Amino acid sequence: MSQPEETRVRDAVREDPHIINGLASVAEALRIFEASGHDTMVIEKRSPDDEFGVLTISMIARQVFARNRAPERVSVYEVMEKPAVNISGNMQARYAIRLLTRLNLNVALVVEDDELIGTVGLRELTLAEAASAASDHPD
Repeated sequence: MSQPEETRVRDAVREDPHIINGLASVAEALRIFEASGHDTMVIEKRSPDDEFGVLTISMIARQVFARNRAPERVSVYEVMEKPAVNISGNMQARYAIRLLTRLNLNVALVVEDDELIGTVGLRELTLAEAASAASDHPD
């Protein structure tokens, strides 16, 4: 009997993330979030030696609206997390879930061959892992 195939991060990745400049306003980022339907955005590198940042709707809620700050007057770089955690698309989903949980994070960037391929969150990873577990144990 063969072992079931493990769910990989690449099975849950959201490809082609929107990339925004860190100098953009939070108001601009919110317009992009609304138009795209995504809840995660990548902050571009300033140079080849720099690292990507990450911005989520939750970060904006906590650091802008909960503090009664004006989104037009706050830059993305003031709210983002940088450096963003990068994980391999080949990593098993269950290990990515453990890593994000241990670091108290909801999202990570997915990198393969030193190239950003997308983002992945606990939600996507958990649903992919659950679907895999359900297919391994049909009723």
